[in-house]
Amino acid sequence: MTQTSALHLNGIQFFHQETYMSVKHPIIAITGSSGAGTTSTTNAIRHIFRNLSVNAAVVAGDSFHRFTRPEMEVEIRKAQEQGRHISYFGPKANDFVMLEQLFSEYAETGRGKHRHYLHSFDEAVPFNQMPGTFTPWQELPTNTDVLFYEGLHGGVVTEEADVATHVDLLVGMVPIVNLEWIQKIVRDTAERGHSREAVMSSIVRSLDDYFQYITPQFSRTHVNFQRVPTVDTSNPFSAREIPSQDESFVVVRFRREMKTVNYPYLLQMIDGAFMSRINTLVVPGGKMGLAMELILTPLLEEILDKKRRAGFQMDWVSDK
Repeated sequence: MTQTSALHLNGIQFFHQETYMSVKHPIIAITGSSGAGTTSTTNAIRHIFRNLSVNAAVVAGDSFHRFTRPEMEVEIRKAQEQGRHISYFGPKANDFVMLEQLFSEYAETGRGKHRHYLHSFDEAVPFNQMPGTFTPWQELPTNTDVLFYEGLHGGVVTEEADVATHVDLLVGMVPIVNLEWIQKIVRDTAERGHSREAVMSSIVRSLDDYFQYITPQFSRTHVNFQRVPTVDTSNPFSAREIPSQDESFVVVRFRREMKTVNYPYLLQMIDGAFMSRINTLVVPGGKMGLAMELILTPLLEEILDKKRRAGFQMDWVSDK
């Protein structure tokens, strides 16, 4: 069953088509490349979930990698010997079809399977496994309100898979590329035990897949949050620390289909905010959490309200 509707969310209006079951089992996705700051966005959304008493089924994008870490190292060496590239950004290392199948199944039934990719010893020890391996597949919790995805490919589209079509709210986390690389280098060396040389090699090896599979997603998002530092990041490979949020601005871009946005309200609520384009709000980096809450809370509230109304309608029809 398909219907066209207009949403009015805190002054934001946009038109879209939706299937009845996707309204009943909505999907929220945070998409951004490794080191893009998706974790900060995830924490903000989980805070909103707690405030709204949302029971979310949480899925991490790296659980759809095809290979364990040792297997991926073998695949990288094979690719290098054959004069080609493989990276965690592309389909050779990720199962996009399985990810779309999960989204499709959840949208229809509220069910599906997931697993965890264990990055570090701290994550692996409770499962009695080694870092860089997967836990077994298991069923998602039942009776959840939404599916919440955080990872690399929440809005990916290829000839074989269209993940984006199933997502009810797609949020992009997109720092400028030098900042993204700094965040990745610092994180992967400090938290995941990789050498700087290995991380830099990974960045170079990933460029083709980054352009083909990561960048296009940010034209499909409903909202993008792009952090822009106000300090020198000219050579990201020599940086030793990540610029702080207070040393940044955040550029918030709304999809143009969102016909009206209550920008005066946002400008009033966020000190230091200003408009750079008709659909683009700029806020101080230290206000990013506040901006996310003001922007995303009403979007999530509307999705949950539509879910409740859809459930009521289904109960009413079944009673008849």
